[in-house]
Amino acid sequence: MSTFDKREEGFEKKFALDEEQKFKAEVRRNKLLGLWAAEKLGMSGDDANAYAKEVVSADFEEAGDQDVQNKVVKDLTAKGVAITAAEVRVKMDELMAAAAAQVKAGT
Repeated sequence: MSTFDKREEGFEKKFALDEEQKFKAEVRRNKLLGLWAAEKLGMSGDDANAYAKEVVSADFEEAGDQDVQNKVVKDLTAKGVAITAAEVRVKMDELMAAAAAQVKAGT
């Protein structure tokens, strides 16, 4: 195997690892978002965890994370919580930073 081939293989492995960590961070962010929204909905314990799982599952409905944002906004407004899509997006961005740090730290 040439040096070029080894280098290419190294880049491929790093790319795969980066994508895996990105996926894990997105799942973690969605769970954290679900727990945050559950608290606003007055849920706790098992109910909050179940709702967080619903939010995580919502991400598999379509490409991107718009589906997660839409679910949370819809659920919160249905229960009379005054919130905008922009506010949920800001929270998603905050939680993404926290989730990425948690995944990187291995927690």
